Amino acid sequence: MAVSDEELMRQVQAGRHAAFETLVARYRPVLVRVAVSKLGDRALGEDAAQETLLAVFAARHTFNPRYSFRTWLWTILLHLCAQQWKRQQSSDRCGGVIDPQVADATANNAETALDALLRTERSDLLQRALLELPEPQADALRLRFFAGLTFDEVAAAMSSSVSGAKQRVKHGLERLAHRLRTLQGVEP
Repeated sequence: MAVSDEELMRQVQAGRHAAFETLVARYRPVLVRVAVSKLGDRALGEDAAQETLLAVFAARHTFNPRYSFRTWLWTILLHLCAQQWKRQQSSDRCGGVIDPQVADATANNAETALDALLRTERSDLLQRALLELPEPQADALRLRFFAGLTFDEVAAAMSSSVSGAKQRVKHGLERLAHRLRTLQGVEP
């Protein structure tokens, strides 16, 4: 049976820092995926994920194991991504949207080059549409579907009610579906 995140953090707080490696292995890939989606750049997303993990380790003594580690982690990531986004906007840098799974897709020998190209094109389309949503809706979708958080966890990470988190996801999905149909030329 897997050790809970909260128990691993207790171990880290007690000085057994190797337990933190388990948390890093557990969360780094999904942190990167969400950060890349939010920031639109693979390198910036990896940096944000790394900064998040460093911030968690640095603040390990402030973590209260009675509360959800996942919520704490995602709150930190969203905050750091927002800071990075502001820095990026103020310096007028425009990064291209990079699919966080392109490397995985092209590494799969069973997948043809056409399959990888189609997957990348669909991912780029999704990323473009997400960037056009209001930030609270886009973040709620990223947390719910890219990070796999429950509505309770999304609400806690975004400092909203559960009902508010559900509404953000619902309205975000509606807008996303409409925007994707428009981008694909299905709707005028």
